[in-house]
Amino acid sequence: MKARSLLKLLSAALVAGAIAQELKKPADERTWHGRVAGFVPYDFRPPTLDRLRRAYWNPGDSTILTERVFGVGWAVNLGRLVRLAKDRVA
Repeated sequence: MKARSLLKLLSAALVAGAIAQELKKPADERTWHGRVAGFVPYDFRPPTLDRLRRAYWNPGDSTILTERVFGVGWAVNLGRLVRLAKDRVA
């Protein structure tokens, strides 16, 4: 239970950090996407179908972890995992 609480606290801190990072910028320079702490990606723009597809179903991309379409952290490129599984079976 403590690990779950720590994870929730860390997640909330990352979201707060990302929002604070954007609010420190002048209004016309805010993009609402970037990296918090120079490492963890964030994106608070409205999701688009194209970004959803690139993040969650992009078998041609060699990366498994991609940037989330909305929020803080990473997404799993399921298309790449399926392609890797098919290649392994073949």
